[in-house]
Amino acid sequence: MLDFRTETFLTVCKHLNYTKAARVLNITQPAVSQHIRYLEEYYAAKLFLKNGKKIELTQAGAQLRSALIAMKHDDLFLRKKLSRGPRKKELNFGVTLTVGEFVIPRPVAEYLKKHPHTELRVVVANTQRLLKKLDDGEIDFALVEGYFAKNEYDHIVFRTEPYIAVCGNAYRLKKQPPYMLDDLLCERILIRETGSGTREVLEKCLEEKNLQVSDFRNVVEISNLSMIKTLVAENCGVTFLYEAAVRKELDERILRKIDLNDFYVEHDLTFIWRQGSVFSDDYRVLYEELHG
Repeated sequence: MLDFRTETFLTVCKHLNYTKAARVLNITQPAVSQHIRYLEEYYAAKLFLKNGKKIELTQAGAQLRSALIAMKHDDLFLRKKLSRGPRKKELNFGVTLTVGEFVIPRPVAEYLKKHPHTELRVVVANTQRLLKKLDDGEIDFALVEGYFAKNEYDHIVFRTEPYIAVCGNAYRLKKQPPYMLDDLLCERILIRETGSGTREVLEKCLEEKNLQVSDFRNVVEISNLSMIKTLVAENCGVTFLYEAAVRKELDERILRKIDLNDFYVEHDLTFIWRQGSVFSDDYRVLYEELHG
C-alpha cells in the first residue's frame, strides 16, 4: 500500500502545480509542500525544480515517478488477485483498434477455451489513452501499435505488420505509376484521429521526408476504422493502415494496395506493461499463451 505522501508526489507530477494538486487531494498547499520535502529528505534528492512560475521534474523525480507508478499498479493488481482467490483468473487489458479487430480475437478465443472460468475485460482505445489507463492501474497490460516510452514500459514484440497505402479498386489516382509518396499528396487522405497508433506511424514516416499530413490536398479525419475502409472502398480517397486490417478487402478486390517505390514500412504491434513490475513473470506467461 502506497504512503499518502507518495500519492501527493504522483498528483504533483500529474499537474506540475502544487495548488492544483492540493485541490485534487483536498488538502492545503503547505501540506503538499511538506509531503514533497519529506520525500526529498527521505531519498536525499531534489524531486522538482522551479522554472519561472512552473515546476518540472528532476531526473531523480522522473525515476521516482516511474518506480512509484509501477508500485501503485502492482498494489492494485495484487488487491484484485487476492480478492479473487487462487482458482479464479482475470484478464484485464487494453488493445488498440487494429489489434482489437484483426489481431487479438482468435488468441483470446483460444485462451478462453483453455481457461473457461476466466473473467475478461478488454478496453479498445488509441495508444495514448491506453498508456494513461496502464499508468492509472485501470488495465494490467496492453497491446499497442503506436509509440511509447521504452524506458517506462517493459515490452515484447507481439507481431510485425506491413503498413501500406490503399485505395478503392476502381479509384483513379491523379498521377500515373511508378508511384512515389509525393505523388499521393494531390489526393484526399482519410486518416485516424490524433493519438491513434495508425496515424502516428504515418506521421513519423512523413516527418522523415519533411512532410506532414496537412500537405495532402484534403484531409478527412475519422476515429472509426470501418468507416474509413468503407469510404475508401467507395473511391473517396486514399488511406494508410496495417495490411492485417484490409487483408480481406484486398483478397476480395474491394480495395487495392498502392505500391510506392519510396515507402516500405513494417511496424511492431507490442505487448507492454509497466517497467519494474513485480508481476513481470505473470505478464510474460500471458504473452506466451496469447502469442501461441
